[in-house]
Amino acid sequence: MASTCVFCEILTGERSGHMVLETAEFAAFLDARPLFKGHTLIVPREHIETLPDLPVPMVGPYFEQVQRLAEAMVSALGADGSFIGQNNTISQSVPHLHTHVVPRTRKDGLRGFFWPRTKYRDEEEAAMYAAKLRAAL
Repeated sequence: MASTCVFCEILTGERSGHMVLETAEFAAFLDARPLFKGHTLIVPREHIETLPDLPVPMVGPYFEQVQRLAEAMVSALGADGSFIGQNNTISQSVPHLHTHVVPRTRKDGLRGFFWPRTKYRDEEEAAMYAAKLRAAL
């Protein structure tokens, strides 16, 4: 556990949180500042800071829980669907891996992403970025 991690404190009960899901490896609790009511954060119990730090054997089980929460947004809350989002380092308000699962309804006012979009200069530039990413993978 990181000594100053808000999420670790919620997991150990040092800080209150409205738990939604608990397994041996993961937990989910309501976001204290929800985008919409029911907005939930899923986290690994182990203090892991970003998705690239998550051990490969945990990736599948982690996203199985994200999938379960997305389904629960519809079945339990009557949402039409969900928004699933995650930051890694940049804009990550708590340095503990967490995935937002937010209930969505048609015409709820949420529009696309909250940051400006850009364009590639041309097809050649797009191909260069794709090649760089392929090489790293």
